[in-house]
Amino acid sequence: MSGLQRFHPAFLVVELVSFVKGIFFVYFFLFVLKAQSTSGWVVWGRYILIAWSVWAIVNIFLKWRFHGYEVTERTIVLHEGVWVKTKRTAGLDRVHNQTSNTTFVHKWFGLTSLKLETGTSGDHGEVEFPVITQEEKERILSLIGLQQRENRREEGDGLSDAEAVRTVRFQSKKKDLIRASFTSLSFLAIFPLLSAAYSNLAVFFNLEDGAEGAWDYLVLHWWMLIILFVIALLISSVIGYVRVYLKYGKFTISDDHDKIHIEKGVASVTHFSIQKRNVQAVVVEQSLLKRLLGLASVKLISAGSSELESEETSSLYPFLPKHEAYRIIQEMLPHYEIQEEMRLFPRHVLWAKLLRPYYVTILSIAGFLIFKPAFLWISAILFILAVILRVLDYAFTSYIRHGDLIQIRSGALTTETFVTHKRRIQQATVTHSWLQRRFGIATLSFTNRADPTHVSELYGVSRKEAGEFYDWYKQKSASS
Repeated sequence: MSGLQRFHPAFLVVELVSFVKGIFFVYFFLFVLKAQSTSGWVVWGRYILIAWSVWAIVNIFLKWRFHGYEVTERTIVLHEGVWVKTKRTAGLDRVHNQTSNTTFVHKWFGLTSLKLETGTSGDHGEVEFPVITQEEKERILSLIGLQQRENRREEGDGLSDAEAVRTVRFQSKKKDLIRASFTSLSFLAIFPLLSAAYSNLAVFFNLEDGAEGAWDYLVLHWWMLIILFVIALLISSVIGYVRVYLKYGKFTISDDHDKIHIEKGVASVTHFSIQKRNVQAVVVEQSLLKRLLGLASVKLISAGSSELESEETSSLYPFLPKHEAYRIIQEMLPHYEIQEEMRLFPRHVLWAKLLRPYYVTILSIAGFLIFKPAFLWISAILFILAVILRVLDYAFTSYIRHGDLIQIRSGALTTETFVTHKRRIQQATVTHSWLQRRFGIATLSFTNRADPTHVSELYGVSRKEAGEFYDWYKQKSASS
Protein backbone atom coordinates (compact mmCIF):
# COMPACT_ATOMS: atom_id res chain seq x y z
CA MET A 1 0.00 0.00 0.00
CA SER A 2 1.23 3.49 -0.88
CA GLY A 3 0.42 6.65 1.03
CA LEU A 4 -1.09 9.80 -0.41
CA GLN A 5 0.98 10.93 -3.39
CA ARG A 6 0.94 14.24 -5.19
CA PHE A 7 1.43 14.47 -8.93
CA HIS A 8 4.87 15.22 -10.35
CA PRO A 9 5.68 18.99 -10.51
CA ALA A 10 5.65 18.64 -14.30
CA PHE A 11 1.85 18.64 -13.84
CA LEU A 12 2.14 22.44 -13.73
CA VAL A 13 3.90 22.59 -17.11
CA VAL A 14 1.57 20.07 -18.78
CA GLU A 15 -1.55 21.87 -17.62
CA LEU A 16 -0.10 25.29 -18.48
CA VAL A 17 0.83 24.20 -22.02
CA SER A 18 -2.65 22.74 -22.47
CA PHE A 19 -4.19 26.01 -21.30
CA VAL A 20 -1.99 28.10 -23.61
CA LYS A 21 -2.89 25.90 -26.60
CA GLY A 22 -6.57 26.39 -25.89
CA ILE A 23 -6.38 30.16 -25.39
CA PHE A 24 -3.67 31.13 -27.90
CA PHE A 25 -5.96 32.17 -30.76
CA VAL A 26 -8.11 34.31 -28.46
CA TYR A 27 -4.98 36.24 -27.43
CA PHE A 28 -3.86 36.42 -31.05
CA PHE A 29 -7.22 37.84 -32.09
CA LEU A 30 -7.55 40.43 -29.32
CA PHE A 31 -3.91 41.55 -29.02
CA VAL A 32 -2.59 41.12 -32.59
CA LEU A 33 -5.41 41.24 -35.13
CA LYS A 34 -7.30 43.83 -33.04
CA ALA A 35 -4.18 45.60 -31.73
CA GLN A 36 -5.31 49.02 -33.00
CA SER A 37 -8.95 48.62 -32.00
CA THR A 38 -10.41 50.76 -29.22
CA SER A 39 -13.89 49.23 -29.32
CA GLY A 40 -15.43 48.66 -25.94
CA TRP A 41 -15.95 44.92 -26.42
CA VAL A 42 -12.30 44.49 -27.47
CA VAL A 43 -10.95 46.44 -24.49
CA TRP A 44 -13.20 44.64 -22.01
CA GLY A 45 -12.43 41.35 -23.72
CA ARG A 46 -8.72 41.89 -23.05
CA TYR A 47 -9.33 42.64 -19.37
CA ILE A 48 -11.57 39.59 -18.95
CA LEU A 49 -9.10 37.37 -20.80
CA ILE A 50 -6.18 38.49 -18.62
CA ALA A 51 -8.20 38.04 -15.41
CA TRP A 52 -9.36 34.61 -16.54
CA SER A 53 -5.79 33.61 -17.42
CA VAL A 54 -4.49 34.65 -13.99
CA TRP A 55 -7.24 32.68 -12.29
CA ALA A 56 -6.60 29.63 -14.49
CA ILE A 57 -2.88 29.66 -13.65
CA VAL A 58 -3.61 29.99 -9.92
CA ASN A 59 -6.14 27.16 -10.19
CA ILE A 60 -3.57 24.92 -11.91
CA PHE A 61 -1.19 25.44 -9.00
CA LEU A 62 -3.95 24.79 -6.44
CA LYS A 63 -4.95 21.57 -8.22
CA TRP A 64 -1.37 20.35 -8.11
CA ARG A 65 -1.11 21.30 -4.45
CA PHE A 66 -4.33 19.66 -3.23
CA HIS A 67 -5.00 16.79 -5.66
CA GLY A 68 -3.44 13.39 -5.03
CA TYR A 69 -3.98 9.65 -5.12
CA GLU A 70 -3.40 6.44 -3.20
CA VAL A 71 -2.90 2.99 -4.72
CA THR A 72 -3.49 -0.17 -2.71
CA GLU A 73 -3.49 -3.79 -3.79
CA ARG A 74 -7.21 -3.63 -4.57
CA THR A 75 -8.24 0.01 -4.97
CA ILE A 76 -7.27 3.45 -6.22
CA VAL A 77 -8.31 6.41 -4.09
CA LEU A 78 -8.39 9.87 -5.69
CA HIS A 79 -8.28 13.02 -3.56
CA GLU A 80 -9.76 15.89 -5.58
CA GLY A 81 -11.10 19.38 -5.12
CA VAL A 82 -9.63 22.73 -4.14
CA TRP A 83 -12.45 24.40 -2.23
CA VAL A 84 -14.72 21.36 -1.89
CA LYS A 85 -12.81 18.19 -1.09
CA THR A 86 -13.90 14.89 -2.62
CA LYS A 87 -12.58 11.38 -2.23
CA ARG A 88 -13.25 8.74 -4.91
CA THR A 89 -12.47 5.05 -4.65
CA ALA A 90 -12.29 2.70 -7.65
CA GLY A 91 -11.68 -1.03 -7.44
CA LEU A 92 -8.84 -2.34 -9.60
CA ASP A 93 -11.02 -5.27 -10.65
CA ARG A 94 -13.51 -2.79 -12.15
CA VAL A 95 -11.04 -1.37 -14.67
CA HIS A 96 -12.14 -2.25 -18.21
CA ASN A 97 -9.88 -0.24 -20.49
CA GLN A 98 -6.59 1.63 -20.14
CA THR A 99 -5.27 4.52 -22.21
CA SER A 100 -1.77 5.95 -21.94
CA ASN A 101 -0.92 9.14 -23.81
CA THR A 102 2.59 10.62 -23.96
CA THR A 103 2.63 14.11 -25.47
CA PHE A 104 5.78 15.99 -26.43
CA VAL A 105 5.59 17.84 -23.08
CA HIS A 106 5.51 14.53 -21.22
CA LYS A 107 8.55 13.42 -23.20
CA TRP A 108 10.56 16.41 -21.93
CA PHE A 109 10.32 15.02 -18.40
CA GLY A 110 10.25 11.30 -19.23
CA LEU A 111 6.64 11.05 -18.02
CA THR A 112 3.30 9.93 -19.40
CA SER A 113 -0.42 10.04 -18.58
CA LEU A 114 -2.80 7.22 -17.73
CA LYS A 115 -6.59 6.96 -17.93
CA LEU A 116 -8.51 3.99 -16.54
CA GLU A 117 -12.14 3.37 -17.53
CA THR A 118 -14.18 1.53 -14.92
CA GLY A 119 -17.50 1.05 -16.69
CA THR A 120 -19.41 3.50 -14.50
CA SER A 121 -21.47 6.05 -16.43
CA GLY A 122 -20.87 9.76 -16.01
CA ASP A 123 -17.90 11.78 -14.81
CA HIS A 124 -16.93 9.20 -12.19
CA GLY A 125 -16.41 6.45 -14.74
CA GLU A 126 -12.77 7.41 -15.34
CA VAL A 127 -9.69 7.50 -13.15
CA GLU A 128 -7.13 9.83 -14.68
CA PHE A 129 -3.47 10.44 -13.89
CA PRO A 130 -2.53 13.47 -16.04
CA VAL A 131 1.18 13.19 -15.14
CA ILE A 132 2.80 9.99 -13.94
CA THR A 133 6.16 8.28 -14.23
CA GLN A 134 6.56 5.25 -16.49
CA GLU A 135 7.50 3.13 -13.47
CA GLU A 136 4.40 4.19 -11.53
CA LYS A 137 2.22 3.51 -14.57
CA GLU A 138 3.64 0.00 -14.94
CA ARG A 139 3.17 -0.61 -11.21
CA ILE A 140 -0.51 0.37 -11.36
CA LEU A 141 -1.13 -1.71 -14.49
CA SER A 142 0.61 -4.70 -12.93
CA LEU A 143 -1.63 -4.41 -9.85
CA ILE A 144 -4.68 -4.24 -12.13
CA GLY A 145 -3.51 -7.33 -14.02
CA LEU A 146 -2.79 -9.19 -10.80
CA GLN A 147 -6.23 -8.39 -9.38
CA GLN A 148 -7.98 -9.44 -12.58
CA ARG A 149 -6.02 -12.70 -12.75
CA GLU A 150 -7.02 -13.47 -9.16
CA ASN A 151 -10.67 -12.89 -10.07
CA ARG A 152 -10.36 -15.22 -13.06
CA ARG A 153 -8.79 -17.92 -10.90
CA GLU A 154 -11.67 -17.62 -8.45
CA GLU A 155 -14.03 -18.05 -11.40
CA GLY A 156 -12.03 -21.05 -12.62
CA ASP A 157 -10.72 -19.24 -15.72
CA GLY A 158 -6.95 -19.12 -15.26
CA LEU A 159 -4.59 -17.67 -17.88
CA SER A 160 -1.41 -19.48 -18.84
CA ASP A 161 1.82 -17.71 -19.77
CA ALA A 162 1.45 -18.84 -23.39
CA GLU A 163 -1.99 -17.21 -23.62
CA ALA A 164 -0.56 -13.91 -22.33
CA VAL A 165 1.84 -13.58 -25.30
CA ARG A 166 0.95 -10.78 -27.71
CA THR A 167 0.38 -11.43 -31.41
CA VAL A 168 0.94 -8.48 -33.76
CA ARG A 169 -1.92 -8.24 -36.26
CA PHE A 170 -0.97 -5.00 -38.05
CA GLN A 171 1.90 -2.51 -38.23
CA SER A 172 1.68 0.63 -40.35
CA LYS A 173 4.18 0.90 -43.18
CA LYS A 174 5.11 3.75 -45.49
CA LYS A 175 2.52 2.74 -48.10
CA ASP A 176 -0.18 2.76 -45.40
CA LEU A 177 0.78 6.30 -44.35
CA ILE A 178 0.78 7.52 -47.96
CA ARG A 179 -2.65 5.96 -48.46
CA ALA A 180 -3.87 7.57 -45.25
CA SER A 181 -2.50 10.96 -46.29
CA PHE A 182 -4.36 10.80 -49.60
CA THR A 183 -7.60 9.40 -48.18
CA SER A 184 -7.77 11.96 -45.37
CA LEU A 185 -7.17 14.76 -47.92
CA SER A 186 -4.40 16.13 -45.69
CA PHE A 187 -2.49 17.22 -48.78
CA LEU A 188 -5.12 19.93 -49.38
CA ALA A 189 -4.65 21.48 -45.94
CA ILE A 190 -2.21 24.16 -47.12
CA PHE A 191 -4.71 25.91 -49.41
CA PRO A 192 -7.18 27.14 -46.74
CA LEU A 193 -4.19 28.05 -44.55
CA LEU A 194 -2.70 30.18 -47.33
CA SER A 195 -6.08 31.80 -47.93
CA ALA A 196 -6.50 32.63 -44.23
CA ALA A 197 -2.94 33.96 -43.99
CA TYR A 198 -3.47 36.17 -47.05
CA SER A 199 -6.74 37.56 -45.66
CA ASN A 200 -5.08 38.50 -42.36
CA LEU A 201 -2.00 40.02 -43.99
CA ALA A 202 -4.09 42.00 -46.46
CA VAL A 203 -5.68 43.89 -43.55
CA PHE A 204 -2.29 45.16 -42.33
CA PHE A 205 -0.32 45.66 -45.55
CA ASN A 206 -2.97 46.61 -48.15
CA LEU A 207 -2.12 43.77 -50.49
CA GLU A 208 -5.25 43.98 -52.63
CA ASP A 209 -3.88 46.32 -55.32
CA GLY A 210 -0.62 44.42 -55.63
CA ALA A 211 -2.42 41.10 -55.68
CA GLU A 212 -4.67 42.20 -58.53
CA GLY A 213 -1.62 43.16 -60.58
CA ALA A 214 0.13 39.88 -59.80
CA TRP A 215 -2.99 37.91 -60.72
CA ASP A 216 -3.32 39.71 -64.04
CA TYR A 217 0.31 38.88 -64.77
CA LEU A 218 -0.17 35.19 -63.92
CA VAL A 219 -3.28 34.97 -66.10
CA LEU A 220 -1.24 36.23 -69.05
CA HIS A 221 1.58 33.80 -68.19
CA TRP A 222 -0.65 30.81 -67.37
CA TRP A 223 2.24 28.35 -67.43
CA MET A 224 3.69 30.05 -64.34
CA LEU A 225 0.33 29.61 -62.60
CA ILE A 226 0.45 25.87 -63.31
CA ILE A 227 4.02 25.62 -61.95
CA LEU A 228 3.07 27.51 -58.78
CA PHE A 229 0.04 25.27 -58.30
CA VAL A 230 2.14 22.10 -58.70
CA ILE A 231 4.75 23.43 -56.24
CA ALA A 232 2.03 24.32 -53.71
CA LEU A 233 0.49 20.85 -54.16
CA LEU A 234 3.85 19.15 -53.60
CA ILE A 235 4.53 21.21 -50.48
CA SER A 236 1.03 20.48 -49.23
CA SER A 237 1.50 16.74 -49.89
CA VAL A 238 4.69 16.72 -47.82
CA ILE A 239 2.97 18.62 -45.00
CA GLY A 240 0.00 16.25 -45.16
CA TYR A 241 2.26 13.20 -45.02
CA VAL A 242 4.15 14.61 -42.03
CA ARG A 243 0.88 15.28 -40.19
CA VAL A 244 -0.34 11.74 -40.85
CA TYR A 245 3.04 10.28 -39.86
CA LEU A 246 3.07 12.15 -36.55
CA LYS A 247 -0.47 10.95 -35.79
CA TYR A 248 -0.51 7.41 -37.22
CA GLY A 249 3.18 6.52 -37.45
CA LYS A 250 4.23 3.34 -35.64
CA PHE A 251 0.58 2.27 -35.51
CA THR A 252 0.44 -1.27 -34.13
CA ILE A 253 -2.55 -3.53 -33.49
CA SER A 254 -1.84 -6.57 -31.33
CA ASP A 255 -3.71 -8.86 -28.99
CA ASP A 256 -3.30 -11.62 -26.45
CA HIS A 257 -5.79 -14.06 -25.02
CA ASP A 258 -7.49 -11.40 -22.93
CA LYS A 259 -6.94 -7.96 -24.46
CA ILE A 260 -6.61 -5.95 -27.66
CA HIS A 261 -3.75 -3.44 -27.69
CA ILE A 262 -3.46 -0.36 -29.93
CA GLU A 263 -0.32 1.79 -30.07
CA LYS A 264 0.13 4.81 -32.31
CA GLY A 265 1.80 8.14 -32.78
CA VAL A 266 5.26 9.66 -33.03
CA ALA A 267 4.96 13.18 -31.61
CA SER A 268 2.25 12.12 -29.16
CA VAL A 269 2.33 8.42 -28.33
CA THR A 270 -0.92 6.70 -27.34
CA HIS A 271 -1.31 3.20 -25.90
CA PHE A 272 -4.82 1.80 -25.60
CA SER A 273 -5.90 -1.53 -24.14
CA ILE A 274 -9.40 -3.02 -24.20
CA GLN A 275 -10.59 -6.30 -22.74
CA LYS A 276 -12.05 -8.61 -25.37
CA ARG A 277 -14.86 -9.72 -23.09
CA ASN A 278 -16.02 -6.09 -22.82
CA VAL A 279 -16.38 -5.58 -26.59
CA GLN A 280 -20.08 -4.96 -27.17
CA ALA A 281 -20.04 -4.45 -30.92
CA VAL A 282 -17.86 -3.84 -33.97
CA VAL A 283 -18.52 -0.88 -36.27
CA VAL A 284 -17.06 -0.63 -39.78
CA GLU A 285 -17.33 2.84 -41.36
CA GLN A 286 -16.71 3.74 -44.99
CA SER A 287 -16.91 7.23 -46.45
CA LEU A 288 -17.59 7.65 -50.16
CA LEU A 289 -13.88 8.00 -50.93
CA LYS A 290 -13.01 4.97 -48.80
CA ARG A 291 -15.62 2.89 -50.61
CA LEU A 292 -14.07 3.83 -53.94
CA LEU A 293 -10.60 2.86 -52.66
CA GLY A 294 -11.75 -0.27 -50.83
CA LEU A 295 -10.74 1.05 -47.39
CA ALA A 296 -12.54 0.96 -44.05
CA SER A 297 -12.34 2.26 -40.50
CA VAL A 298 -13.09 -0.17 -37.67
CA LYS A 299 -14.22 0.95 -34.22
CA LEU A 300 -14.77 -1.21 -31.16
CA ILE A 301 -17.67 -0.32 -28.87
CA SER A 302 -16.79 -1.36 -25.35
CA ALA A 303 -18.60 -1.43 -22.05
CA GLY A 304 -17.17 1.26 -19.84
CA SER A 305 -15.74 3.45 -22.60
CA SER A 306 -17.03 6.83 -23.69
CA GLU A 307 -17.93 6.84 -27.36
CA LEU A 308 -17.05 10.50 -27.70
CA GLU A 309 -13.73 10.39 -25.92
CA SER A 310 -12.57 7.07 -27.32
CA GLU A 311 -13.37 7.77 -30.96
CA GLU A 312 -9.65 8.03 -31.71
CA THR A 313 -8.27 5.50 -29.26
CA SER A 314 -10.72 2.61 -29.66
CA SER A 315 -10.56 2.82 -33.45
CA LEU A 316 -8.36 0.40 -35.33
CA TYR A 317 -6.20 1.92 -38.07
CA PRO A 318 -8.81 4.02 -39.93
CA PHE A 319 -7.38 3.41 -43.42
CA LEU A 320 -7.21 -0.38 -43.58
CA PRO A 321 -8.11 -2.26 -46.76
CA LYS A 322 -11.60 -3.60 -46.09
CA HIS A 323 -10.77 -7.30 -46.40
CA GLU A 324 -7.69 -6.91 -44.20
CA ALA A 325 -9.85 -5.17 -41.59
CA TYR A 326 -12.29 -8.09 -41.70
CA ARG A 327 -9.40 -10.55 -41.34
CA ILE A 328 -8.00 -8.74 -38.28
CA ILE A 329 -11.42 -8.67 -36.62
CA GLN A 330 -11.94 -12.37 -37.32
CA GLU A 331 -8.54 -13.25 -35.84
CA MET A 332 -8.87 -11.12 -32.70
CA LEU A 333 -12.61 -11.55 -32.13
CA PRO A 334 -13.61 -14.87 -33.71
CA HIS A 335 -17.17 -14.51 -32.36
CA TYR A 336 -17.68 -11.39 -34.52
CA GLU A 337 -17.77 -12.74 -38.07
CA ILE A 338 -18.65 -10.08 -40.65
CA GLN A 339 -20.69 -11.27 -43.63
CA GLU A 340 -20.19 -9.76 -47.09
CA GLU A 341 -23.60 -10.81 -48.46
CA MET A 342 -26.53 -9.16 -46.72
CA ARG A 343 -30.27 -8.88 -47.34
CA LEU A 344 -31.50 -5.79 -49.16
CA PHE A 345 -34.92 -4.27 -48.56
CA PRO A 346 -37.80 -4.60 -51.06
CA ARG A 347 -38.78 -1.65 -53.26
CA HIS A 348 -41.80 -0.59 -51.19
CA VAL A 349 -39.43 0.38 -48.34
CA LEU A 350 -37.98 3.06 -50.65
CA TRP A 351 -41.44 4.53 -51.23
CA ALA A 352 -42.03 4.57 -47.48
CA LYS A 353 -38.74 6.45 -46.98
CA LEU A 354 -39.59 8.96 -49.72
CA LEU A 355 -43.03 9.66 -48.25
CA ARG A 356 -41.69 10.55 -44.81
CA PRO A 357 -42.00 14.29 -43.97
CA TYR A 358 -39.22 16.60 -45.20
CA TYR A 359 -38.94 18.81 -42.14
CA VAL A 360 -35.86 20.78 -43.25
CA THR A 361 -37.49 21.59 -46.59
CA ILE A 362 -40.75 22.63 -44.90
CA LEU A 363 -38.94 24.88 -42.42
CA SER A 364 -36.82 26.44 -45.19
CA ILE A 365 -39.92 27.20 -47.28
CA ALA A 366 -41.59 28.88 -44.29
CA GLY A 367 -38.44 30.83 -43.45
CA PHE A 368 -37.83 32.07 -47.00
CA LEU A 369 -41.50 33.00 -47.51
CA ILE A 370 -41.37 35.15 -44.38
CA PHE A 371 -37.89 36.68 -44.64
CA LYS A 372 -36.41 36.18 -48.14
CA PRO A 373 -38.96 35.14 -50.80
CA ALA A 374 -36.35 35.70 -53.53
CA PHE A 375 -34.33 32.75 -52.18
CA LEU A 376 -37.23 30.30 -52.23
CA TRP A 377 -35.45 28.31 -54.97
CA ILE A 378 -32.96 27.09 -52.33
CA SER A 379 -35.78 25.02 -50.81
CA ALA A 380 -36.09 23.14 -54.10
CA ILE A 381 -32.38 22.29 -53.95
CA LEU A 382 -32.73 21.12 -50.35
CA PHE A 383 -35.67 18.93 -51.35
CA ILE A 384 -33.73 17.34 -54.23
CA LEU A 385 -30.74 16.68 -51.97
CA ALA A 386 -32.99 15.11 -49.34
CA VAL A 387 -34.53 12.79 -51.95
CA ILE A 388 -31.08 11.78 -53.25
CA LEU A 389 -29.85 11.03 -49.72
CA ARG A 390 -32.91 8.90 -48.99
CA VAL A 391 -32.46 6.94 -52.20
CA LEU A 392 -28.77 6.35 -51.37
CA ASP A 393 -29.68 5.36 -47.82
CA TYR A 394 -32.14 2.80 -49.20
CA ALA A 395 -29.58 1.47 -51.68
CA PHE A 396 -26.90 0.96 -49.03
CA THR A 397 -29.12 -0.31 -46.19
CA SER A 398 -29.12 -4.06 -45.58
CA TYR A 399 -29.08 -6.54 -42.72
CA ILE A 400 -28.62 -10.17 -41.79
CA ARG A 401 -29.00 -12.41 -38.76
CA HIS A 402 -26.64 -15.38 -38.64
CA GLY A 403 -26.29 -17.54 -35.59
CA ASP A 404 -26.20 -15.33 -32.51
CA LEU A 405 -25.07 -12.25 -34.47
CA ILE A 406 -27.02 -9.46 -36.08
CA GLN A 407 -25.37 -7.25 -38.70
CA ILE A 408 -26.87 -4.08 -40.14
CA ARG A 409 -25.54 -1.61 -42.68
CA SER A 410 -26.96 1.87 -43.23
CA GLY A 411 -25.98 5.34 -44.39
CA ALA A 412 -25.93 7.42 -47.54
CA LEU A 413 -22.62 9.22 -48.11
CA THR A 414 -20.97 7.35 -45.23
CA THR A 415 -22.03 3.77 -44.57
CA GLU A 416 -21.80 2.08 -41.19
CA THR A 417 -21.79 -1.68 -40.73
CA PHE A 418 -22.73 -2.60 -37.17
CA VAL A 419 -22.18 -6.13 -35.82
CA THR A 420 -23.18 -7.26 -32.35
CA HIS A 421 -23.89 -10.46 -30.45
CA LYS A 422 -27.32 -11.33 -29.13
CA ARG A 423 -25.96 -11.51 -25.57
CA ARG A 424 -24.59 -7.95 -25.88
CA ILE A 425 -27.96 -6.38 -26.68
CA GLN A 426 -29.38 -4.72 -23.56
CA GLN A 427 -32.81 -3.83 -24.92
CA ALA A 428 -34.71 -4.40 -28.15
CA THR A 429 -37.70 -2.38 -29.39
CA VAL A 430 -39.99 -2.76 -32.39
CA THR A 431 -42.05 0.31 -33.39
CA HIS A 432 -44.23 1.14 -36.37
CA SER A 433 -45.77 4.48 -37.31
CA TRP A 434 -49.03 5.01 -39.19
CA LEU A 435 -47.12 5.26 -42.48
CA GLN A 436 -45.13 2.12 -41.74
CA ARG A 437 -48.31 0.17 -40.99
CA ARG A 438 -49.62 1.08 -44.43
CA PHE A 439 -46.51 -0.50 -45.99
CA GLY A 440 -46.32 -3.45 -43.59
CA ILE A 441 -42.92 -2.49 -42.18
CA ALA A 442 -41.47 -1.48 -38.81
CA THR A 443 -38.42 0.08 -37.17
CA LEU A 444 -36.14 -2.19 -35.21
CA SER A 445 -33.96 -0.59 -32.52
CA PHE A 446 -31.65 -2.09 -29.92
CA THR A 447 -29.13 -0.76 -27.42
CA ASN A 448 -25.64 -1.81 -26.39
CA ARG A 449 -23.68 -0.85 -23.28
CA ALA A 450 -21.41 2.16 -23.76
CA ASP A 451 -21.14 5.69 -22.39
CA PRO A 452 -23.49 7.03 -23.63
CA THR A 453 -25.61 3.99 -24.51
CA HIS A 454 -25.23 3.07 -28.18
CA VAL A 455 -28.59 2.86 -29.98
CA SER A 456 -28.90 1.19 -33.40
CA GLU A 457 -31.95 1.57 -35.62
CA LEU A 458 -33.05 -0.31 -38.72
CA TYR A 459 -35.91 1.29 -40.65
CA GLY A 460 -37.97 -0.82 -43.02
CA VAL A 461 -37.87 -4.40 -41.73
CA SER A 462 -41.00 -6.39 -42.46
CA ARG A 463 -43.45 -7.01 -39.64
CA LYS A 464 -42.67 -10.72 -39.94
CA GLU A 465 -38.90 -10.16 -39.67
CA ALA A 466 -39.41 -7.83 -36.70
CA GLY A 467 -41.40 -10.53 -34.91
CA GLU A 468 -38.76 -13.16 -35.71
CA PHE A 469 -36.04 -10.86 -34.37
CA TYR A 470 -37.98 -10.32 -31.17
CA ASP A 471 -38.38 -14.08 -30.68
CA TRP A 472 -34.67 -14.57 -31.50
CA TYR A 473 -33.70 -11.95 -28.94
CA LYS A 474 -35.92 -13.41 -26.20
CA GLN A 475 -33.99 -16.67 -26.47
CA LYS A 476 -30.71 -15.01 -25.37
CA SER A 477 -31.15 -15.93 -21.71
CA ALA A 478 -31.55 -19.57 -22.65
CA SER A 479 -28.51 -19.62 -24.95
CA SER A 480 -26.16 -17.53 -22.75
